[in-house]
Amino acid sequence: MSAQVNRGPTKDRKQGYEVGQGQGPAYARRGARLGDDIGTRSLALLMHAAFFLLLGASLARFLLRHPGEDRTPWIIGLSIALAALYVIGPVLGSRPTPRSLVWLGALVAVWMVLVVLAPSFAWCAVPLFYTGLRILPPRAAYALVALLTLFVVAAQLRLADGFDPNLVLAPPAVAAVATAVFVHMQRQAVRQERLIDDLLRTRRELAAIERREGTLAERQRLSMEIHDTLAQGLSSQQMLLQAADRTWDTDPDAARRHVSTAAGIAERNLAEARRFVHDLAPADLAEGGGLEAALHAIAARETAQAQGRLTVRCHIEGAPHTVLPGRTQSALLRIAQGALANVTEHAGATEAALTLTHLDDRTVLDIADNGRGFTPAAGPTAPAGVRGHGLPAMRARLRQLGGTLTIESAPGEGTVVTATVPTPPAATAAPTPQDPA
Repeated sequence: MSAQVNRGPTKDRKQGYEVGQGQGPAYARRGARLGDDIGTRSLALLMHAAFFLLLGASLARFLLRHPGEDRTPWIIGLSIALAALYVIGPVLGSRPTPRSLVWLGALVAVWMVLVVLAPSFAWCAVPLFYTGLRILPPRAAYALVALLTLFVVAAQLRLADGFDPNLVLAPPAVAAVATAVFVHMQRQAVRQERLIDDLLRTRRELAAIERREGTLAERQRLSMEIHDTLAQGLSSQQMLLQAADRTWDTDPDAARRHVSTAAGIAERNLAEARRFVHDLAPADLAEGGGLEAALHAIAARETAQAQGRLTVRCHIEGAPHTVLPGRTQSALLRIAQGALANVTEHAGATEAALTLTHLDDRTVLDIADNGRGFTPAAGPTAPAGVRGHGLPAMRARLRQLGGTLTIESAPGEGTVVTATVPTPPAATAAPTPQDPA
């Protein structure tokens, strides 16, 4: 019986992604709102400056061209009133509350009276466009813009010596451009808010997917740990207790030996269970001595538990160039335990061998037996719905380490299970073999 070791392992490389762990949805929303507030405040300051500049220029133009007229005090008083009303606006806010609507109505009324008395104040309507669009609902805002535009056209025609098409077309064009810019900015703000909501929802979904995948991976890992230790131990106890029950009357000494061996397995399983609670590291590795000592220990234990029916030997070939990472040692040890459990329960073998070979770039573990064998494509026979988790669990462990599992067997010719894992460079090797699995 010889093992053909696979010397060409392939390494599966998995590529993933990480979801940025930013400051959370609240932070993102605050950042978006802060950017919107800065842009809104900048535009508001620009409109305020433009309003007072146009108001001052219109008043200066009137005083220079119409000095000493009877309406001059009214023009000055209305200009001061218009400026005072405009200053109150930022205090009331931009929501369509009753107070802000009354304020806007008073502001527009004073401006209209001022334009009737002095048409040169007509271009102060441009900042008022922005004020109406910011406070009123869309339809009411568009109606106000149209009304202000008509006043501007009428005022410009009063100032002209004759009919000028530019005076009729220019104010509506300016109003249309101002309205389009404002509506575009509003739509951009709404679109940005929706994009932020979509981004936050996507981040939450990705985080939930990662948590779910992590939970499933941890469940799979725990299921493999339990299968390779507690479940196999309980199965061995069941077999021993059944054997003790059959020989209890005819051979009490043999029955007591079976019960004693089952008690030893139970004690070992208790140690494994406590180790799970502590750090999930294999108890054999936690006792010190590394993987080699742990393999010798399980070989001796399986031989003792078999009570002459199976002899397990352990061989170590070569010296490790570096200490294997703890998770690699744990995986190889669990694979050895699982393979020996299959030998005990299904193979009907009398001899088995554990061979650990240290090569330059990989480590190879062979588990060979002289049992009845099987066809690898079909898998070992087991009660339906009861077992069959061992080989998939071995492959899953090795896949996580970039290793491979090969099985060589034939009916009546025994079985060789070969686990191959890459050996990390010395600079990246783990400092201790007692790392948690």
